Amino acid sequence: MNEKLIQCRDQIDHIDNEMLQMLNRRAALAQQIGHLKDNGVVLRPEREAQVLQRLQSNNHGPLSNDAIVALFTEVMSQCRALEAPLHVAYLGPEGTFTEAAALKRFGSAVQGAPCANIDDIFRAVESGKVNYGVAPVENSTEGAVGRTLDLLMQSNLQICGEVMLPIHQCLLAQSCELSAIKTVYSHPQSLAQCQGWLNVHLPHAARVPASSNAEAARLAAENPNSAAIAGSQAAAHFGLTVCVENIEDDAKNTTRFLVLGKQQVSPSGRDKTSLVLSAANRPGAVHELLAPLAKHGVSMTKLESRPARSGLWEYVFYMDIEGHQCDTKVAAALAELKQVAAFVKVLGSYPIAH
Repeated sequence: MNEKLIQCRDQIDHIDNEMLQMLNRRAALAQQIGHLKDNGVVLRPEREAQVLQRLQSNNHGPLSNDAIVALFTEVMSQCRALEAPLHVAYLGPEGTFTEAAALKRFGSAVQGAPCANIDDIFRAVESGKVNYGVAPVENSTEGAVGRTLDLLMQSNLQICGEVMLPIHQCLLAQSCELSAIKTVYSHPQSLAQCQGWLNVHLPHAARVPASSNAEAARLAAENPNSAAIAGSQAAAHFGLTVCVENIEDDAKNTTRFLVLGKQQVSPSGRDKTSLVLSAANRPGAVHELLAPLAKHGVSMTKLESRPARSGLWEYVFYMDIEGHQCDTKVAAALAELKQVAAFVKVLGSYPIAH
């Protein structure tokens, strides 16, 4: 064997042993921190965000920042589990994009609790059955998930974080003979995200909505002449074949998910604040909602209107702004907003997703 190759492998073995010792030292410190805490809160989103930000700033490669984030998210997940297990609700069953978002945020050392619908995610967190919930809130192609927005206004839960997940849709089936596929199952948003591909390749197949992509995969596994649009992770769960990858019409298709909990998150230094508000019924009222942000130099990154469900043609506005509600300029803007708005509810301040 090449002597240089042997030397390189010996060095890798030595580094692996050092890494093993350092990881266990880190885990021991995490355990110690768990014993020192007196509030029972295991997850500190702002602290984890600061760790990942620092590591990315110090990273000089060849590993990418994305790889560093993935590696250390898992390290923190395993260390966190030594303090106490976290239970996380998500839109199930197993194999959904929401499960993938939960794993991306929390790592694999959590107890997942699949829920049948978004309402059940909120109920699981509100009741204390789980520590946190992960729910989709908007897609870059298809827009907002209305049910999540409506429940945010009704619930006392706080937004504790966000996850951005690139969505790559696949066609899954028992047999990949496209001419034999008569039915395509998927969540309505996924069907919409892939309608261009379906129009070209499966124009005559019936498109049947399912409660989730994983449920679509389950249905496809039961029907030989059918297929599902879902993520590749669903194929293994239901014994299907990935026939075609990346069939979404927009290659940059991304879904934003929210992490829901009962805690208020402290500033991380790179935060976002979400709120819902309504304008008084008078001329110029909507302009009055925006004026405090401009006055105090607060950037708005999102504005979404939804029916208020309190009367005909009445609307509320969902807004994301840069900064934490404890930041001086954000706090000043919010204080003025509460003077001019008919209704204001801060949904949470949390670290901006990587």
